[in-house]
Amino acid sequence: MIDAAKRASAKSIVAVIPYFGWARQDRKDKPRVSIGAKLVADLLSVAGIDRLITMDLHADQIQGFFDVPVDHLYASGVFLPYIESLQLEDLVIATPDVGGSKRASTYSKYLGVPLVLCNKTRLKANEVATMQIIGDVKNKNVILIDDMVDTAGTITKAADIMKEAGAISVRAIASHCVMSGPASERVQNSGLEEMVFTDSIPYANRCSKVKQLTIADMFAETIRRVMNNESISSQYII
Repeated sequence: MIDAAKRASAKSIVAVIPYFGWARQDRKDKPRVSIGAKLVADLLSVAGIDRLITMDLHADQIQGFFDVPVDHLYASGVFLPYIESLQLEDLVIATPDVGGSKRASTYSKYLGVPLVLCNKTRLKANEVATMQIIGDVKNKNVILIDDMVDTAGTITKAADIMKEAGAISVRAIASHCVMSGPASERVQNSGLEEMVFTDSIPYANRCSKVKQLTIADMFAETIRRVMNNESISSQYII
């Protein structure tokens, strides 16, 4: 589509990709593997895009892989009002792994509540061996923050451990609903009250605990501003 538009003399081409699915391949974590995020960024640039609009990349530095402007939106624009609407007392924000501490920290600062971390070790990809809680969750309402949920092993293990540690309730919020393999069953059978995503990826509602919030208005307004050469700074809540 990009190439066809380019060959048809399009004045500009803006790629709108809410979920940049190659974002986890952002570095060489072992020998003889590709950096998929960089490869796809190069392919899009060579194909002819002039700008990219996306949301909650796995790592912010992926923006540097592109040779064109990147408008990196944040799902906090829809998640923060939702969290506030819950009116939870004794609220703490948590992250299921240390790597997501920066993201979770921005939520805790905005809401003015404590931050709790989980430190995990993996046996292999998508399989968590051990996990420890850093912080106090006893008699607290916990909201776990993540950028995506794939097989749901980490997020459900974190929820179960926090319930065992005395949490009143545990909810999870993640931008992208990958939910592959056993994810739906794991979420359904876990200690989570609910699992909230955006609709950046369609979900067939196979799990009653899963809820999706729309990002349509946020993207529509961003596209309108880009097309009219207006500032999009107010679109960035976090």
